[in-house]
Amino acid sequence: MDQEEKRSENKMGVMPVNRLLLSMSIPMIISMLVQSLYNIVDSIFVARIDEHAYALTALSLAFPIQNLMIGVGVGTGVGINAFLSKSLGEKSYSMVNRSAMNGIFLAWLSCLVFMVFGFTGVGAFFSSQTDIPEVVSAGQDYLFWICVLSFGMFNQITLERLLISTGRTFYSMISQTAGALTNIILDPIMIFGLFGFPEMGTAGAALATVIGQTVGASLALYFNIRINRDISLSIKGFRPDIGIIRRIYAVGLPSTLMGSLGSVMIFGLNQILISFTSTAAAVFGVYFRLQSFVLMPVFGLNNGMVPILAYNFGAKKKERIIKVVRLSMMYATGIMFLGFAVFQVFPANLLAMFNATSEMMSMGIPALRIISFHFLFAGFCIVFLSVFQALGNGGVSLFIVASRQLIFLLPVAWLLSLTGSINAIWWTFPVAECMTLALSSYLIRRVYAEKIKYM
Repeated sequence: MDQEEKRSENKMGVMPVNRLLLSMSIPMIISMLVQSLYNIVDSIFVARIDEHAYALTALSLAFPIQNLMIGVGVGTGVGINAFLSKSLGEKSYSMVNRSAMNGIFLAWLSCLVFMVFGFTGVGAFFSSQTDIPEVVSAGQDYLFWICVLSFGMFNQITLERLLISTGRTFYSMISQTAGALTNIILDPIMIFGLFGFPEMGTAGAALATVIGQTVGASLALYFNIRINRDISLSIKGFRPDIGIIRRIYAVGLPSTLMGSLGSVMIFGLNQILISFTSTAAAVFGVYFRLQSFVLMPVFGLNNGMVPILAYNFGAKKKERIIKVVRLSMMYATGIMFLGFAVFQVFPANLLAMFNATSEMMSMGIPALRIISFHFLFAGFCIVFLSVFQALGNGGVSLFIVASRQLIFLLPVAWLLSLTGSINAIWWTFPVAECMTLALSSYLIRRVYAEKIKYM
């Protein structure tokens, strides 16, 4: 059997849908959980650097830039994912290879942009948010290394997306898990100076992170070269293809902009919260890391769902498209309800992991309980966004996210802050999520009628 015959039997077009979705999503869910775990572990160790939570607050204020970097990487990856999987469904194998190489090229361009910011913009970014010198110093030490050595993160995301796009989510799970475990092991060693290492504080946390990302990227590259038969990576004769880059960004740029909007929202909320007290910003940072343990499995589910949808959209298999969307909504809702229950029952235990002071406990317990109500609606919204992206409607996803972050969320947070009650601000999230769900439900019906109904 030659290579094209092997490719023609890609499981995304023939395997029973539920088994296919689970086989592709479970490895991604596991890897996303591990990814979330090392983000949480990062903050748990950093919270023990000082008793005033300056370092933890610094990481919270650095998060908009980190979120932007992830948004750029994942957004580009979504474009690669959808375009490459669609090309596989259409059996356009030369386009598969060209899209993969152009995706890697875009990853290195993204790295270069943030490297420049690391050298020139980190100090001004922190000084614009706070005048607490301990927070500024810890934040600069952390974000400088995250930006300057971002090649590990961007290449890890891109190379793992190539594995996901061709249905090899198990190998993506291995590379992500290896990177995460490397970070978890190195965190206490490099933060607190164990086993002869110098004590590096937040800089150590950053270096542990980028080393872990580089390990993950290296493994993903190995798997793509040695195991991924659907893609042939070669730099020989490579030239950037503007047409392919345009098509990648037609889907991926809205996702990138969505990440950017998330950074704007986090930055804006940090400014509102820190005007009350720096502890409020620290609580918000803790919430964001804890919520990732709930949201990341849903994103893992979506990572498994998107190539299936894109492949079957390219192959014009309507029934498989509808079934995978319904199953994804069912699983996503179950995951989010479980997260909601944990936040309602164990908020004090969750905060205790971050060495929370009595002030942080009194503020954080009601915060976690109130904010987590948005989990009940978020599962539907996240699946809808991925459906739009997989079907080539990235602009619709962008419109929904822009509405959520800039029209629903930030203005509501500002209005609620005028009450003078920090607890009122936490209700921003459930309110914004309900409004987002209503908008998403309306738009999904329109896209279904245009692209799926008469397929």
